[in-house]
Amino acid sequence: MGKKLYVGNLPFTVTDRFLQDTFSQCGTVESARIITDRDTGRSKGFGFVEMASEEEAAAAIKKFNGMNQDGRPMTVNEAKPMAPREGGFGGGGKGGRGGFGGGRNRY
Repeated sequence: MGKKLYVGNLPFTVTDRFLQDTFSQCGTVESARIITDRDTGRSKGFGFVEMASEEEAAAAIKKFNGMNQDGRPMTVNEAKPMAPREGGFGGGGKGGRGGFGGGRNRY
């Protein structure tokens, strides 16, 4: 079972390929992905790398956490599970109605 790592404080020029090549120095990289803005396609300055084993992930954290990348110290640690989101269409809000209440006696 692989271990997913969070990689933050990256320069906006860093690519998926950079993550793949860099983290492969510590073992097998299952996946490497920079997170981009949905509207602009620009990097958000962080990404995720999945290593093949926990030992390789620990080695990558030790080697790359704090490493200087274009003047920015990278943050590398174990990724936390994504928290469930609240609100949005059809959920959360007041009684789970999505915030589109009212509508009566409008005319």
